[in-house]
Amino acid sequence: MLNYKLKVLLVLLFSWLIAGCASTRMDSIVTVKQVDLPRFMGDWYVIAAIPTAIETQSYNAIENYKLEQDGTIATTFTFNKGAFDGPLKIYKPRGFVVKDTGNALWGMQFIWPIKAEYRIAYLDDNYQQTVIARNARDYVWIMARTPQIDDAKYADLTQLVKQMGYDTSKLRKVPQSRNGITNKPSKAN
Repeated sequence: MLNYKLKVLLVLLFSWLIAGCASTRMDSIVTVKQVDLPRFMGDWYVIAAIPTAIETQSYNAIENYKLEQDGTIATTFTFNKGAFDGPLKIYKPRGFVVKDTGNALWGMQFIWPIKAEYRIAYLDDNYQQTVIARNARDYVWIMARTPQIDDAKYADLTQLVKQMGYDTSKLRKVPQSRNGITNKPSKAN
């Protein structure tokens, strides 16, 4: 069993390294100049995403950030799987702010020792909408402080994602109910 887990970890690590190498051939996605971390903390509703494998069927997706005393970001990602009343999924990665990046570049760690790139590529002046991107152009998240945004703003953010080099035909709008998560946790992941 340990041998199997080691093989899986090595395959994941190798895949991430390949994706990282591929991303160096493209221009880096520019991050915002400065992020006020305390102001960035709290709930962010996922409006749309080019999703990772775990979130392809997400409903009511919310990313919550909490700044810890050691400077890391305690993150809780929750969503209902497959429907508004689907099973609640909870993931708790940790964010590590990269020094001298204006707090706009993080390493997001789901499993040790791998830290996935997390680039705050857009943040409006009022800290109400953000776009999180990766140089590999594989995943992207459009998030807001509210469960919905108006169509014009969504179109603007989608155009921004396209300008970053993403295939926006892969964007998936995440269904959000008015009140967010609609059931009690059934299983923590």
